[in-house]
Amino acid sequence: MDNPIDALVHCIKGKHKADVLIFLNPQPRRFSEVRRHLGAAVSERILTKQLRELEAAGLVQREVFPEVPPRVEYSLTPHGYTLCPVLKQMWHWGRSHQRGKMTASVSAN
Repeated sequence: MDNPIDALVHCIKGKHKADVLIFLNPQPRRFSEVRRHLGAAVSERILTKQLRELEAAGLVQREVFPEVPPRVEYSLTPHGYTLCPVLKQMWHWGRSHQRGKMTASVSAN
């Protein structure tokens, strides 16, 4: 990928990846916490796939604790932390954009 923006989009492309990254900031979370945060909108299989993709991209790390039952926590890597301010700005931009579109559609009617 020659375009840096394409590289960014490739890392966070996926319905829940940005939400997961923001939720993992500032503390590690267990899989069940992440799933509960996202609600019924995401299946366990899809969340697992997206967490693995984030891990492969170097944004999230997975730590397995040798307990019974096993405990797994996900946290941001230092590289993942650098993405959080960008995601928050994108969130604010998107919110503003949505409000602008709603205002435009109301005034058009």
